[in-house]
Amino acid sequence: MTAEEIAELEKEVNKLKFKAGQKASELHDLIEDRLLTDFEDIPAFAESAYRACKEWADKLKELKQIKGV
Repeated sequence: MTAEEIAELEKEVNKLKFKAGQKASELHDLIEDRLLTDFEDIPAFAESAYRACKEWADKLKELKQIKGV
């Protein structure tokens, strides 16, 4: 893999990390601000946050393997 491809992969990892953080923040806001009225939304928000974190973790693992870390 070229240095340019690795840089692109690092960029993608950072974007996915940001997205995972956003999803976690949305779940946090639901629980902190609207728990008693919107508690039935928790599974959907949790699943969305889980998928975003899993996608980031998988891509990070790929990057680490390529870099030999």
